[in-house]
Amino acid sequence: MPSDATPDPHTDTLTFGQRVKRARERTGKTRAVVAGLMDQSTEWVKSIENGSIGMPRLPKLLRLAHVLGVEDITELTGDDRIAAATYTKAVHGDLPVVKRALTTYQLRPADREPEPANVLAARVRAAWKMWHDGDTEHPVHRSVEGHRSRIANLLPPLLSDAQHAVRTLEGADRRRALVALAETYHLAQLFLSFQPAPDLVVLTGDRAMTAAQDADSPRAIAGAAWYMNHVHRDAGEAAEARVELAEQAAALLGDREDPEHIARRGVLYLAVALSYAKTGQTGSAWRYWDKADAAARQLGDDYAHPWLIFGRGIVDGYAITMHNDLMQPGKALEVAESLDLDLIPSATRRSYHLIETARAHNMLGENTAAVSLLGKAKRESLETIRFNLHTRSVLPELVKSGPRMVRQDALELARDLGVPA
Repeated sequence: MPSDATPDPHTDTLTFGQRVKRARERTGKTRAVVAGLMDQSTEWVKSIENGSIGMPRLPKLLRLAHVLGVEDITELTGDDRIAAATYTKAVHGDLPVVKRALTTYQLRPADREPEPANVLAARVRAAWKMWHDGDTEHPVHRSVEGHRSRIANLLPPLLSDAQHAVRTLEGADRRRALVALAETYHLAQLFLSFQPAPDLVVLTGDRAMTAAQDADSPRAIAGAAWYMNHVHRDAGEAAEARVELAEQAAALLGDREDPEHIARRGVLYLAVALSYAKTGQTGSAWRYWDKADAAARQLGDDYAHPWLIFGRGIVDGYAITMHNDLMQPGKALEVAESLDLDLIPSATRRSYHLIETARAHNMLGENTAAVSLLGKAKRESLETIRFNLHTRSVLPELVKSGPRMVRQDALELARDLGVPA
């Protein structure tokens, strides 16, 4: 059992959590103060100190050292070796292709007719389907091709054609092209997520919001706000700013009761709920989750938005993430027991929610179940789990010190995902 006792400062065998506690007490900071400075809950600090959760990833670890006034990070890590490839983000082979597409500017007018807005919209819908369908087998090489790889091939021409249409078309057709361009940037942002390209993630989020505003489309703005919320949350921006963005976008949608408006309001309520859960504000988190839940119930169990995938399935799925962020893994698993993955028509989302369920088991020290679920997440979507930061951080520890019966499974999984172990 993890110990919450004050560590002996003279021992050389302190755990990471005990070292954190020693540094905190030396500075006279309470757990609540450290939690506030870290934009986390007090329970998160307690779980770090008593060993319920392990060493955070490098960016958060560096921030924690700063909050605790620790200049030499080994004062917290001790003899634990930090493998850079484990604590940093994986790089997709097609990242340079996508980066070039995003940073290439066509300054001369293209010598071609713009693609009609309805054709652009159809191409974007097809791209979304490709993203959510998960892995496929390459028809020639007989190898598994992930959703990121397929989207990387589509993005450059789709971006170029959408940008050309926006510059050339007028009136309502231009506004429809702007909506298609905004969604194309969303796809680029998803490709870039969990990769070492934070500047490009912010770039795509901002461009998508600008295109949505230029289109004067409340629905497009709502979609952009959902994805901007992820940008801000991952960057550690203040929860208040994320909440304000989502609430303003939801207000623009008004009270229309067609499925598109209900789904986009619902996904914005979910964004607010996730933001509050990330900062440990339990009451506010579940109050907004209830709003998202009401929207899902209004749409019915069979509904899922074609590319936001909002519906019964992801509302329940994100409840697992919220419980995890609120340091309630037992409650997360209660939700997971009744989660119907068939209600989530997206392999990438199913894989993500399986990883989050594995995270709950890992927090409880149930490593056999955690490895089993990570294997299932890999079968759903290889590239989703390959770029997931929780997976990359936890697998080396499972290989090294997990139960003997699962170490080999963890090692094989790490090798399949390219995680140093």
